[in-house]
Amino acid sequence: MTETFPLPERAGATDGLSPAAATERLSINQITVKSWTFEETVRGCARHGIGHVGAWLDSVAEIGVDKAAGVLADHGVSVSSVCRAGFFTGNSPDRSWAGRADNERAIDMTARLGADVLYLVCGGVADNRDLPAARAAVRDGLVELVPYAAERGVRLALEPLHPMMCAERSVIVTLDQAVELAEPFGPDEVGIAIDTYNVWWDPRLAEGIERAGDRIIGYQVCDWLVPQPHPVFGRGLPGEGVIDLRGITRAVDATGYDGPIEVEIFNENVWSSPPDEVIRVIKERFTASVLG
Repeated sequence: MTETFPLPERAGATDGLSPAAATERLSINQITVKSWTFEETVRGCARHGIGHVGAWLDSVAEIGVDKAAGVLADHGVSVSSVCRAGFFTGNSPDRSWAGRADNERAIDMTARLGADVLYLVCGGVADNRDLPAARAAVRDGLVELVPYAAERGVRLALEPLHPMMCAERSVIVTLDQAVELAEPFGPDEVGIAIDTYNVWWDPRLAEGIERAGDRIIGYQVCDWLVPQPHPVFGRGLPGEGVIDLRGITRAVDATGYDGPIEVEIFNENVWSSPPDEVIRVIKERFTASVLG
């Protein structure tokens, strides 16, 4: 088979880590291998020696949460995070989110999977175009949801999205905004999820990571391609683009975060490639392109 994603020369050295040590923190977000079912993703990760997977609720629902939990246990794979809940403004890309009922269902499913990190996408600007009101709705929704999640041992991870997604997906677009929302709650209740695609551009990124500190409970990586092929489905595999992934990882690790690092890719070309080949290339690049 030909190399689908040529390894870039600028990726750097491996710092002498063994392949096993290099992938110890690696997690494959399910969307990266979109053509696989949840069960196929878990089996694939286990086959490649990867111990973590980022789960998506719709894929889990397809086979049922109890069966999904059994597949994880059978293959010794844990869930690094569950995606996604939130949409507190009432505005989501598919307009199908049912508010509090769906959020509580997402929390229940996260707990039943044996996971404790649920990502929140806060919701875009509502139809009245009132950005301050939309951000206030996020705050109010969080206040309402936290007790339910805390009772079930699930930590809510606020994920700031890139500003170009403010209209449809999230009015929370910087780490500073996310931390301000989280601060009224305990770190064991509300944390921060950092996705390099969404935050790499921020001139206050270093300060934001330091401020987030022990609230960082999720970390996802991908690269920013030039030119961008699509505003949502244009993410690159680590090492393909312009993001200083190693530098961001060092900053995140300096806060004390030592958990899984998810590779999350939305890209039609990646999705059309054989998933086993995609995982092979990610493993090959992970140390050189991501680890600090």
